[in-house]
Amino acid sequence: MSLKLQSIPPVPDQTAAVARAAFSKGTAVLRLRDELGTIYQDDLFAALYPQLGGPHPTLLSRTAI
Repeated sequence: MSLKLQSIPPVPDQTAAVARAAFSKGTAVLRLRDELGTIYQDDLFAALYPQLGGPHPTLLSRTAI
């Protein structure tokens, strides 16, 4: 499996407004996102994945039988 680098887009304004309306006191998750933003970026994990991906699991199972 290969990793396609992509950043997490910002929360749309309407989604944030609905979340704040639904949880007027806020939640731990909403506060965490507001204060910290994105914690992990994909590029931190890119070295853990091969560039071209690996063999498909069914191919591995066929060779093992």
